[in-house]
Amino acid sequence: MEKAKQFLELTEEESEIISRLAIPTHRPGSGSCFYEDFALKGIRVDRVEAGLVVCTFKVPPRLTDRDGKLATGAIANLVDEVGSVLVHVESPSMNVSVDMSISFLSTAEVDDELEITSRLLGRKEGYSGTTVLMKNKATGEIIAEGRHSLFGKHVSKL
Repeated sequence: MEKAKQFLELTEEESEIISRLAIPTHRPGSGSCFYEDFALKGIRVDRVEAGLVVCTFKVPPRLTDRDGKLATGAIANLVDEVGSVLVHVESPSMNVSVDMSISFLSTAEVDDELEITSRLLGRKEGYSGTTVLMKNKATGEIIAEGRHSLFGKHVSKL
């Protein structure tokens, strides 16, 4: 337990950095929010087709862990976002993530360019399933593969 506590403790430098963070209050309709600037900035949509979205993402330093690798939480966020965008393109309604499973197969480092491909597995009533594949664009190495399911109350076509 002590080893876990030591791992989670911040260094003085990290504490100082956190104490200087200034996160402005976000007001709806006032432009981008902290989350968009921090977690989503840099995602570029390359292709959108029926049941497919392909994005490119260059790993920024802000989303890495202490070892300089893309953090697993950042990978989970990308799986969530790119899977959600595909479902939104297919049916623009409010959807919520119901379930997500991710296989972390490799790592990515700062400035690695990733290709993130989301495919629609299927849709039944308000439930949608996607698969998201994240790989290093230069080497082709698979970084992570995720399955993401969402639910949304869709507007009737009648």
